[in-house]
Amino acid sequence: MNPSLILSVALIGFAAGLRGLTPLAVVAWCAYLGCLNLAETPFSFISSPVFVAGFSFLAIGEYVWDLLPNTPNRTAAPGLISRILTGSFAAVCLLAATNNNLSFCILGGVAAILGAFGGLQIRMRLGRSLGVNDAWIAIPEDVIAIVMSLSAICVVATA
Repeated sequence: MNPSLILSVALIGFAAGLRGLTPLAVVAWCAYLGCLNLAETPFSFISSPVFVAGFSFLAIGEYVWDLLPNTPNRTAAPGLISRILTGSFAAVCLLAATNNNLSFCILGGVAAILGAFGGLQIRMRLGRSLGVNDAWIAIPEDVIAIVMSLSAICVVATA
């Protein structure tokens, strides 16, 4: 496995730590548009319009949910476990598209843990130091998760 693929798996996992469903929506869209070839893999279903629409809807819902005042902490067990799973699943899609060993998807789950805890710390510290409403940090964090996911796929697509 080459270093650029390791970077991709780590990036998409970290993005899942920031926003659990964004990497899956990005992978689904990229597979649907042909940027990521999952056709000959067991994960080809993710490129179907149903999964593209479903993951997109869920990702948008997560963006809204994140802005609500009573949203649980991303490092609490349910949120953290879901981010580990989505980071691993997005990573396994990248690995399958490049015909690599799928067991390296564990790196995506570990990176999701780092993204969840690191993202939370950065978000809290920025909020305190800038003295702004949490939404002014949450929305750029959404964009960062999208860009990281797209970057991971671009690295895979060019490798």
